[in-house]
Amino acid sequence: MSVGQLLIATRNQGKLQELRGLLKERPFDLCDLSSFPAIQTVAETGGTFAENATLKAAGYAKQSRVLTIADDSGLEVEALGGRPGVLSARYAGAGASDADRVEKLLGELSNVPPSNRGAQFVSAVAIANGQGEILSISIGVCAGRIAHAPRGANGFGYDPVFIPGGFDETFAELPSNVKNQISHRAQALKDAAEFLRSLTL
Repeated sequence: MSVGQLLIATRNQGKLQELRGLLKERPFDLCDLSSFPAIQTVAETGGTFAENATLKAAGYAKQSRVLTIADDSGLEVEALGGRPGVLSARYAGAGASDADRVEKLLGELSNVPPSNRGAQFVSAVAIANGQGEILSISIGVCAGRIAHAPRGANGFGYDPVFIPGGFDETFAELPSNVKNQISHRAQALKDAAEFLRSLTL
């Protein structure tokens, strides 16, 4: 039985599919930004993933008047001083594809040996009520390393070059059910889903 709408604040189809899978047990009618054609894009001007997730959750909730969940996530690479970080989606410039961003990243790491290719994915998930008040923020981290070339056809973003700790496969090679147990977004959403469950008890 549904207890109302939950807006997933994204237009990224890969992310949307992943979030739907991770939230499928929650008793909400899930919708995304395409359900609100007049909604204005919220600028991601924060300096951290948590700040951007908060900006998006509050901004889209105020416009839609619907309980909203928003995430901001990205890749932090040790050899690049934490870049691309909050600029992960815009790393190769406006209009660049996932493949463009991966190519730029691998180019910057072309002379970096395997021992120094450590990286981590970080995800921040914020939930806001229909008035735009932040109710919950959760953070998830998945540590690993960067492969020397893209591998695999699953996932999106930097998934083809990120090898999570304890695995030899990239995120894009792992089955989605495995990725959804260990990923940064899965960890952050687990806490967020528990909070949503508390709202429906």
